[in-house]
Amino acid sequence: MAAATLIIETGFAPIIGDSPRFLVLGSMPGVKSLADQRYYAHPRNAFWPIMATLFDFDSALAYEARCALLTQSGVAVWDVLQACHRPGSLDANIDNATMVINDFKYLFEQHPSFSHVFFNGAKAESVFQHVLPTLSESQLLSLSMQRLPSTSPAHAAMSFEQKLGHWETAFIPAVT
Repeated sequence: MAAATLIIETGFAPIIGDSPRFLVLGSMPGVKSLADQRYYAHPRNAFWPIMATLFDFDSALAYEARCALLTQSGVAVWDVLQACHRPGSLDANIDNATMVINDFKYLFEQHPSFSHVFFNGAKAESVFQHVLPTLSESQLLSLSMQRLPSTSPAHAAMSFEQKLGHWETAFIPAVT
């Protein structure tokens, strides 16, 4: 009997402008996002409605317009993982043995303007722990890092309003 072939999914390049201050990190795009080739494409994911509220834009705008408004606001979006095997969209299904982590040392060298890293959920934060030893002391000291509740519809323990409250509490002081 032949062994099953693992399908390794590859994530996206970051959404990033010239002088980003804030980096929002997910773990890995879900099935809908991979199919659409867009961050947070699932219609029930709260990411875009939260960003629209925080940065005062219409979440129904075209994807490219939303991305442009984020970068104009100093927000970059990426995932901790460049690639992995994950059946479905749940972070719990990520096969740790297949994880390939994005090059954050290079990202932070190219964009020293980053001051905050916000993790979109626990998995992004836990996988990012593998990145910390690759960063310089000055990079580590220049970054404030905070985990926020996942915007995923799978994180149903919190309402949209509760998630928004946590994201507002983190972002509003950082933006001002």
